[in-house]
Amino acid sequence: MSGRARLALTAAVATLCAACALLPLVEPVGWMFQAALLLAFVIGTGAAARRVPLARPLTIGLQALVTVLLLTFLFAPSEAILGLLPGPDALAEFGRLLRNGVQDVGRYAIPAPVTPGIRLLLIAGVLVIGLIVDALAVTYRSAAPAGLPLLALYSVAAGLTQGGAGWLWFLLAAAGYLLLLLAEGRDRLSQWGRVFGGPAAGADRPGGRGFAAGVGRSVLAPVRTGHRIGALVLGIALVVPAVLPSLGGGLLDRTGSGAGPGGGGGTISAVNPLVSLQDSLNQPEDKEVLNYRTTAADTRDLYLRIVALDQFDGTTWKPSERTVTDVPERLPQPTGLSPAVDLNRINTSISTAQWYAQNWLPLPFPASKVDISGRWRYEPQGRTLVGDRGQNTRGLQYQVESLQVRPTSRQLAGAPAPPADLLREYTKIPDSLPEVVRTTARQVTKGAPTAYARAVKLQDWFALYGGFSYNTDVRAGSGSQAIARFLRDKEGFCVHFSFSMAAMARTLGIPSRVAVGFTPGTKQPDGTTSVSLKDAHAWPELYFQGIGWTRFEPTPSRGTIPDYAYPDTPDTADPANPAPAPSRPEASPDTPSAEPSCGPGEQPSGAGSGCAALPAESGARPSDDGLSLWAVAGIALAVLLVLVLPAIPLLWRLRIRSGRLTGGAPGGDGTASVLAAWQELLDTAWDFGILPDESLTPRKAAARIIRVGELQPEPAAAAHRVAAAVEQVLYAPRPQPASGLASDVQQVRAGLQAGATRGIQLRARLAPRSAARLRWACAARWASLMLRCRTSRPVTSTRRALAALRPGRRRRA
Repeated sequence: MSGRARLALTAAVATLCAACALLPLVEPVGWMFQAALLLAFVIGTGAAARRVPLARPLTIGLQALVTVLLLTFLFAPSEAILGLLPGPDALAEFGRLLRNGVQDVGRYAIPAPVTPGIRLLLIAGVLVIGLIVDALAVTYRSAAPAGLPLLALYSVAAGLTQGGAGWLWFLLAAAGYLLLLLAEGRDRLSQWGRVFGGPAAGADRPGGRGFAAGVGRSVLAPVRTGHRIGALVLGIALVVPAVLPSLGGGLLDRTGSGAGPGGGGGTISAVNPLVSLQDSLNQPEDKEVLNYRTTAADTRDLYLRIVALDQFDGTTWKPSERTVTDVPERLPQPTGLSPAVDLNRINTSISTAQWYAQNWLPLPFPASKVDISGRWRYEPQGRTLVGDRGQNTRGLQYQVESLQVRPTSRQLAGAPAPPADLLREYTKIPDSLPEVVRTTARQVTKGAPTAYARAVKLQDWFALYGGFSYNTDVRAGSGSQAIARFLRDKEGFCVHFSFSMAAMARTLGIPSRVAVGFTPGTKQPDGTTSVSLKDAHAWPELYFQGIGWTRFEPTPSRGTIPDYAYPDTPDTADPANPAPAPSRPEASPDTPSAEPSCGPGEQPSGAGSGCAALPAESGARPSDDGLSLWAVAGIALAVLLVLVLPAIPLLWRLRIRSGRLTGGAPGGDGTASVLAAWQELLDTAWDFGILPDESLTPRKAAARIIRVGELQPEPAAAAHRVAAAVEQVLYAPRPQPASGLASDVQQVRAGLQAGATRGIQLRARLAPRSAARLRWACAARWASLMLRCRTSRPVTSTRRALAALRPGRRRRA
């Protein structure tokens, strides 16, 4: 291998060594192998151009052209000309990927997933740095300045990744650069021919010792210069990352939006909840954010609020810029709260994780007193605490006294109109808001007499019977068009639900905003409660005079619907003043279209109704004798699967229903039969579109099924009887015997079927939603099987036996 070829190979190795510092930023690391392969093509192109030889600028231009072609082939083959040449469509695709990559960099915390945009930024960056290093070190034969692009590549990674692992990547990058310097030094020395040195050799030469010494000094000068420059560059690489300023936002900020020095791990940033919430919910590792101990008897409503987003400009929801003050000894009384509303004072002790660092303090809402050390400021409108001069939440311990406000549905329904200035500020909607948002809000809340009734109808439409599904993989968006798209596709996560409900409430004249924070978390055996990244959440807050800002929960399967969002129970409600019950929007019948019945020699025309004659057969016939036995068996199996697979949910549901309603003690007595009947009641309601809510008591769950399913008195009484039997079994010291629960469940099913549309009836019968339990059970069994396979002892024994047979392994006597 020639000196230049060896130097080019070393330049590629040095670039990849420096690029290894980027590995901790993203997962998985497969992009590095793609970058190495493409870099080999670019370096090889330069080596071939130098052997021709081409002029130096032409060599670099050819390498740049190959780089563009390779990136086009990898990232935009369908838009390129012949899959390789970049045309206008390919350039537009590159622009889209670059924009998405920049957005993803600000969106994800470290380690970020390798999205197409991030992959383009990484691979293109490595190729550009490799091209610059090859041009400087090989084409222009100046390896020392090539350390600057390598330093830039490493410094980006060193400024973002912190901890002990950074030193390993530094040593790897430094070794690559030193190899480049040594390779260039050897290439320069080889141009001198054979080198002789030493006093003895110099004594026999003309001019004696001085000539030999002069030659030695001249030959060794490039190596010494390279060593000095290498030491200087390595020193700069050590110092520069240490003095880099903190960078904020997503991938550029491993500590969130706080201004302090970085830690490690992903966080939720209150300033940009749209992207950080989705990132937190999609993190592969569910890390604990904070831990708390509280005096509250019921923590279902103990949401930990970070910030309120009260300004909607058509592009996104964001917090208004307001004046902050010193934190008072006791926080002011919540806006609009009347003394007539029942409330409890609770105390909560909170400890945050060492890696969790952002400048908004999580607090139970509304807080009345906060005991915390550090530099914190108070924002009165949102009742939030924000860090001052770099203060963040890393490793904090603080005490919070807060109020658990417990209004009744009657108080909310009778709330007077809010003040004019508050109504004007919190019902602002942008001109860009699509008309479909207003129209849908009016349709969903049609017939609701009060603002409270309209709010409950909006919540129930999103959470219960509107056909929405929860999915954290949906593309994030918070602008006007994103809300319209969400209402059309009916798929998203908590940000979509809260933003959409708040916007729709504003179109109805209800003051609203969006709160960002955490759900109450998971109770631990030691009495504390753990809140993790998966508990990151957003929810709408609506204002009612006399109660203040009130939480609602439109997101299905997340959080808990507050008690005041249900009508008062029959034993406490005033018949003369019933609580408003949300109405159910009419659903269009979902009847399948029938194919026309065609006679022999005819087929459906495919253009509507009617039949058409089959095309005449051609005179040529296949030469084979027909389908083989394997083909017939395959077709039969495919037909069987097509017929059987869609019927599996129906058959499984019939079997489960039969077992629950006929098993157990005779007459439906016994604990097992009561719980089986209750589970069947919940699954039956689920089949008709009423999602189960495990946070509710049996009585509340039955009342919810009655309200949403619009049950008549007899089925409603049957549901109450089943709920009462369950409460007897679960809580009574000596449960009273219950009978006839199977017929009660059947009566509730008949009531739900009578009140449902034809489409919902067909869905409940042919594709029951509760059949999802079958999928969950299969997934759990598969995961358990895989775990047993990975941890089984025979596998370990086999590996040990194979290791013992390897060459060079001796047995002990």
